Amino acid sequence: MAVGVETRSPARWPRGRTGGASRNVTTGAKVFLILSIALLPLALIAVVATLQTGRLADQEVRARLRVAADESARALGIELIGDMTALRAASRALARDPADAPSCARAQGVFGQRSAVEVRFAILDRDGRLLCGRPVPAPGGEAVRAAPFAAAFLPDRGLILEMGRRGEPRTRAFFSSAFLARVAEPSPGRSGTDYAQGLLLGQDRLALSALPGTTPLTRLETARGELGFAGLSLRTSVPSAPITSSFVVALLLPLLMWAAAAGITWLVVDRLLIDPLRRLRASVAAYRPGEVIEPEARAVPAQEIRELGETFRAISRTVALHEQGLAEGLVRQTKLTREVHHRVKNNLQVISSLINFHARGAPTPEATTAYASIQRRVDALAVVHRNHFAEMEDNRGLPLRSVLGELASNIRATAPQAMGSQAGASAGRLGIVLDIDNYLVGQDTGVAVAFLVTELVELAMTCDPAAQVRVSLKPADEQARARLRIVSRALTDSDELRDLMTRRYGRIVEGLSRQMRSRLHHDPLSGAYEIDLIVLGRD
Repeated sequence: MAVGVETRSPARWPRGRTGGASRNVTTGAKVFLILSIALLPLALIAVVATLQTGRLADQEVRARLRVAADESARALGIELIGDMTALRAASRALARDPADAPSCARAQGVFGQRSAVEVRFAILDRDGRLLCGRPVPAPGGEAVRAAPFAAAFLPDRGLILEMGRRGEPRTRAFFSSAFLARVAEPSPGRSGTDYAQGLLLGQDRLALSALPGTTPLTRLETARGELGFAGLSLRTSVPSAPITSSFVVALLLPLLMWAAAAGITWLVVDRLLIDPLRRLRASVAAYRPGEVIEPEARAVPAQEIRELGETFRAISRTVALHEQGLAEGLVRQTKLTREVHHRVKNNLQVISSLINFHARGAPTPEATTAYASIQRRVDALAVVHRNHFAEMEDNRGLPLRSVLGELASNIRATAPQAMGSQAGASAGRLGIVLDIDNYLVGQDTGVAVAFLVTELVELAMTCDPAAQVRVSLKPADEQARARLRIVSRALTDSDELRDLMTRRYGRIVEGLSRQMRSRLHHDPLSGAYEIDLIVLGRD
């Protein structure tokens, strides 16, 4: 029988009361999550600061653009209104006198400083004949009319303005895109180096200038200024702060630093602390009684884990020494116990032999019967010790089949002496039939069973010298119990049986049943005694 320290596999170690999720997450993963959550706000602050810097640059560009757009729209509006005002004065003079050459000359003088390709005008009478200037196309059907002006775009060429009421000469003016772009050009430093402009009229757009080298990824800031007449507005666009590689690096660097810090910290903690602890735990989990733990964690950089490994090693060495001492002590104890049982068995055999010797020299049959009765009980105890001595190596329990079989042989052998002088002719008719399942019981139960069977068989022999006794041991209704049944016609209800139970056997069998922690039942009609035994198992 080995005595050792009980070890538990890791799967059976006691679990804490934490949630299921936290039990399934490793410590390394927990450390990584904690560091990630702790460092993430710093990374987000750095990213927000970088974005805020770019936003401030965009706001500065937007403010300069607003000033430049208002200035350009005001300059272009003043130019166009001034030119159309001069044409209105000439138109009214020619309406009064179509031959008024000075008025036409003054209008031509206003427009004469510009190239005829860029700017020209035409004053027409009510029949559409040219009174002054050069022919100008009429605004198309898509012209936007806002009294007293009508405006339209000639695609990729310029702007046409027309004014005049019904019954008066009509005045038309053409302003090329190049001329409008020159007039609307912002002052130096207002919009930066590059810009794009265009006139808007309803859903139509006339491009005045374009940004060089634009791509679909180019970010633009746009402002719109109203010219103040004919529904015209000027849209000015400038490139915002570009997304450069340095900006991308500045934006991503905090996130990269956050990931790197969390990853490096996790790597350090996992490799220097968690992994050595995991190996140490594996060494401890693989521990078997009598072994010495040799943890791999002794070579790790962490001093505390090395000391913990050395502590486990020292404890396991101490436990191994204690295990060895206990094993040696157990061997000595087993030898002593075997010797005690052997001596008890021999002493009981000596006592049985002495009783048998004195029985042969007994002066009266009553004395012989008394000697035989005593010898049967000594033999019953000797049988239990002999079988227990034989089973000490396995330590499984006493096999009741062999115990009751040997006990029945001893009882049959002593039956003639038990019957006295009248038993000579009837001793051969005494019979004991066994039907025993091989159950295993403890020594205390075995002793009680042996004495109980001896008492009841002797009771049957006393009532009827020719009694036939049947002893059976079968499974009981309850688990881990077996039912012992002793049946004989001699045990049926009778005055002699009641007298013997009252005077001699009753208190003995009742005490034995209490020792077996069960109740002895008697069926007076069939002559059966039954009791349920606590068994250790089956052989």
